[in-house]
Amino acid sequence: MTTVTDNPRSTNRKGFTASAGLGDDLQQVLVDLIGLQLQAKQAHWNVVGHNFRDLHLQLDEITDAARDAADTIAERMRALGKVADGRAPTVAGTAGLTPLPAGELGTSTVVDLITDSMRTVVAGIRRVHDEVDREDPSTSDLLHGIVVELEKQSWMLSAENRSA
Repeated sequence: MTTVTDNPRSTNRKGFTASAGLGDDLQQVLVDLIGLQLQAKQAHWNVVGHNFRDLHLQLDEITDAARDAADTIAERMRALGKVADGRAPTVAGTAGLTPLPAGELGTSTVVDLITDSMRTVVAGIRRVHDEVDREDPSTSDLLHGIVVELEKQSWMLSAENRSA
């Protein structure tokens, strides 16, 4: 029978401690979520054009969803004995998102850019999911919830540029 102290990733009955790989995977998810949050807010401030008000408000919903998800991941990292790094240089240097152009952006452009960013974040989460699940199914459950929310937000946002 394995005890808590027999587990190489456990430290003196403090519970499960994430491996370096799990910590790295969660760190990447974290910076991508922070990047998405910043992009959505940047677009919120600078969007112009048809359907401005609805999109302006929808971008705040996306900002909130990304911020909440980032907080969930950062707190999970801390619970697993890892340090979350959300500093601006870290996010700028490691987030996998394409930067938004400077200046005002038309509503149609914003829809496409932010939808692409949400899809990029979801793809990153899906890329690390199986490895995370092998080590810590509880953390993969958190990733499931984030994917579901971001895919819903992506679908709702992308519908702005679709026609029947």
